[in-house]
Amino acid sequence: MLFLKVKEDKMYQVGIDIGSSSAKTAVLKGGEIIKTILLDTGFSSRKVADEIYAMLEAEGITRENAGYVATGYGRVSVPYADDTVTEITCHGKGSYFLFRENGTVIDIGGQDTKGISLKNGRVMKFVMNDKCSAGTGKFLEVMTNRLGLTPEELSRLARKGKEITISSMCTVFAESEVISLIGKETPREDIAFGVIESVVNKVVSLLAQVPNDRYFLTGGLCEDAYIIGRLAKALDAPVSSLPLARYAGAIGAALLCK
Repeated sequence: MLFLKVKEDKMYQVGIDIGSSSAKTAVLKGGEIIKTILLDTGFSSRKVADEIYAMLEAEGITRENAGYVATGYGRVSVPYADDTVTEITCHGKGSYFLFRENGTVIDIGGQDTKGISLKNGRVMKFVMNDKCSAGTGKFLEVMTNRLGLTPEELSRLARKGKEITISSMCTVFAESEVISLIGKETPREDIAFGVIESVVNKVVSLLAQVPNDRYFLTGGLCEDAYIIGRLAKALDAPVSSLPLARYAGAIGAALLCK
């Protein structure tokens, strides 16, 4: 169990992180994470926000006994939120709560990738790649769909692959490269290796602006051991993660409830 002192103005503290691909919710009570919810964002942030409230209300968690803080791209679409806070602040706070160490947080989201340098729980510096989806979860989604694979299958195949380079910096052009490789009957495991290496290289390039001697992976890839290993090798530093790291932004938001 994870514990932290929080203000007990209300019985529950609820953090909601609505990203471009998924909506994460974390519920704290007495400093303990007692519930998490993971949903697809879909086409409407407001619709998924209402769905989250209905799910919580069914378990007795309401505006009367809970504080709500929203973060992420869709934070303005949570009508019952008491406050909205930036993703950087929430991811920093949530990550420090989970890992309890100084280092740099790597958050590979659906539409952007963030590097957040933490010291004693405070954000010292951050960088973000939001100009192009290359090096993000969206890039991996496009490539896995093109290859007819699931994310788990992509990583499993990549372990067996031989080195191949996908050089395009743009997702559209990179997809064209993959189509060309498929046309040349390049083994799928080699293409899978190249796709993941492309993401790893772009992330490492971004993190050069926030270097550290240890890193923490949050976001939807936090349980992918192969990607964690490739990042650690490329960074030449340990990369830690936890299943709950997917909810780092939501946990940070919950901790900021007043």
